[in-house]
Amino acid sequence: MATGMLHSHYLFVVLFTLIYLVKTILLLSDKDELLEKFKKKTRILEMIVSFGFLATGIYLMVKLPVIPMLLIIKIALVFLSIPLAVIGYKKKNKVLATFSFFLIIVAFGMGEKTKSTKAGAKIATVNGKEIFNDKCILCHGDNGKLSLNGAKDLSVTPLNHAGIMEMISNGKNSMAAYKDVLTPEQIDAVASYIESDLKGK
Repeated sequence: MATGMLHSHYLFVVLFTLIYLVKTILLLSDKDELLEKFKKKTRILEMIVSFGFLATGIYLMVKLPVIPMLLIIKIALVFLSIPLAVIGYKKKNKVLATFSFFLIIVAFGMGEKTKSTKAGAKIATVNGKEIFNDKCILCHGDNGKLSLNGAKDLSVTPLNHAGIMEMISNGKNSMAAYKDVLTPEQIDAVASYIESDLKGK
């Protein structure tokens, strides 16, 4: 469910951004007639996409145990861009419309940045439990069953030791790759901890 919601949210965000990209290009190109036609033809689609964008975003946000400051800033940028866009496109104000689109792009970029840096900084310990608590607990939970942001339930994982190490190293979907953050020994320690303390419990 969470993985599907995450993919749906990403799709809605991309569609939302594309709609506003086209509108901004048409406005900046002084294609007023084309802009009005585009707005008329995509009005229903834009409402569906906007609702889907907000609904999936809210669903994913309420699942977080802690809301990071970066996410709060991202949400603020999106909500600031909405009235600017409404006024900008309605009044054909190029500055407001462009600034609104810029805020949307910045918010989208922050989401991608968060995803790409989720692994975080390197740590020194080789204790599997400590590394798990530092890097994995937010999405997997302390018992491996939280399943947040599409994370798999580690208590029922069918992966063997090598498969778990491969997943930790290279990541998958919204899970970050840890091969550049953790040493092979640390990855092995986390895999051992998952197998001995979480899997099957």
